[in-house]
Amino acid sequence: MSITTSAPVLPSVTTVLGALTAAGLGAHYDPDDGVVIAYPAAVPKANAFDGAHVTVQWDTTGPQQPHEDRTRFTASAWIPDGPPDYHEVTTVHSTAAPGPLAAEAEVCARAVAAWMSHPASIAGNTLLSALAVHGITPGNGLSVAYGGHSDTVSVTIQLGRDTYGTLVVADQAGSLRHVPAQHTGWSVFLHDERGEAVGDPVYLTGDGGTVDCAQDSSAAARFIADCLSAPLRHCCCYARESHNPRHDRECHLYALPRSV
Repeated sequence: MSITTSAPVLPSVTTVLGALTAAGLGAHYDPDDGVVIAYPAAVPKANAFDGAHVTVQWDTTGPQQPHEDRTRFTASAWIPDGPPDYHEVTTVHSTAAPGPLAAEAEVCARAVAAWMSHPASIAGNTLLSALAVHGITPGNGLSVAYGGHSDTVSVTIQLGRDTYGTLVVADQAGSLRHVPAQHTGWSVFLHDERGEAVGDPVYLTGDGGTVDCAQDSSAAARFIADCLSAPLRHCCCYARESHNPRHDRECHLYALPRSV
C-alpha cells in the first residue's frame, strides 16, 4: 500500500505512517487535529471514520538526532456514535518509557494492529472468562461495575457466620476496558461487611510495566477461588478504628493466600 498525503508532512509523520502500513494497516495524517488515523487496510481513506479506527499521537523531545530523540506515543480507539460524534473505546497503546521515534512507532503500530484484529478484546473480559472457569459468574456471587473514573469486579466472600464482605478486583490504571496488551496487573482488595477496604491489597501483580493479561487473570481468578473455598474466620479487627489494627492468629487475614 502506498502512502499519499495532500501536503508535505514532517519526517516523524512519515515514520509513523510507514510503521502502521508495515503492520498491515491503512493510515493517513489529519493535519487539522495533528494526529494519524489508523484503520483496516481494506477500508478506503474516505471511509476511515465509518467504523472502528484509532488516533495516534506522539510527542518527541531531545536533540532530534538519530537514536537520541525520546518519543512517547498514545493511541486511542474510537467507534461511530451517531454522525458526527464518536465514542472513545479504549487506550490501545501508551508508551511505557520514551525511546527512539522509529522503534516506538513500531511498538505502537503492533499494538494498534493487534487491537484491530480483535477490537472487542478487553482485559476485563479476560478476567471474567478466567473467573467463570471456577464457577464465579454474574448472579453467582460476582458483580461488575463500570464507572466514569474506575471499574471494578466484586466477588462476595463469607467472613463469618452471617457476615459477608467482598473481594474487589481493579486494574492499577483504574479501568477494566484497556486492551490486554496494555495490562499492568490486577489488584484485589478485601472489603468488610460495611464496604470499607481492609488493609493492603491481598493480591497484587505488576510494577508499573505491562504483564501477561491471560496469565495474570488466571492467577487472580485462582486466588479468588481459593479464598472462596477456604474456611475464613472473622475476628474483631474490623471494629477497631485504628491504623493497621492487629489481628488475632485465627483471623483469616493471616490465612489468605497472597500473590508472588
